[in-house]
Amino acid sequence: MINKNDFNDELGNNHIATSTKNPIRPDAFAISDEAKIELIKKDVENILITLGMDLTDDSLKGTPNRVAKMFVKEIFGGLNPNKKPNSSTFENKYQYGEMLVEKNITLYSTCEHHLLPIIGKAHVAYISNGTVVGLSKMNRIVDYFAKRPQVQERLTMQIVQELKKVLNTEDVACVIDAKHLCVNSRGIRDIESSTVTAEYGGKFKAEETRREFLDYLKLDTKF
Repeated sequence: MINKNDFNDELGNNHIATSTKNPIRPDAFAISDEAKIELIKKDVENILITLGMDLTDDSLKGTPNRVAKMFVKEIFGGLNPNKKPNSSTFENKYQYGEMLVEKNITLYSTCEHHLLPIIGKAHVAYISNGTVVGLSKMNRIVDYFAKRPQVQERLTMQIVQELKKVLNTEDVACVIDAKHLCVNSRGIRDIESSTVTAEYGGKFKAEETRREFLDYLKLDTKF
């Protein structure tokens, strides 16, 4: 009989997701950010004390508060729907009908299995269906969904799904190439490897369109 903890560890160590949506509880926002910071601060204090750290040291005494604020306000800020970017669209008055590619969008996320950084680049493309979105909004969409405990496959899908809604078209694609510090700095400790994921919608499912997109990125990865 498989031990439940062993099974959960195996899922996490192999970076297996169990849902296409972030597993957020219905009461996730029942308390304020300030209340969350105070609760997390106490938890971080307990972790450091359990590890044997002296929190009276000037270098450490502010760490629990800094970490708590970082979790709530920064690296997991994308959990809060109030922080979702307002992605205004505009009429495609100049009738640009070719592919638009925004590549090398810097991506910082956090692996939900070990709470270690995921660092890489996202490459996003779409073909206009009559509307266009500001280039910076594409970066903000990537950043918003990245700022939560994540799995790279899910993140890739969420970016595409959101842009489909914003642009009212299926013709959206995203490729992410990222390093996972849970692989690079622990476990197998392979500092060279990176993970590439892709999600293609509409016309991007056709080999010719997909190849054009990948040629823009200078990637020769088969998907």
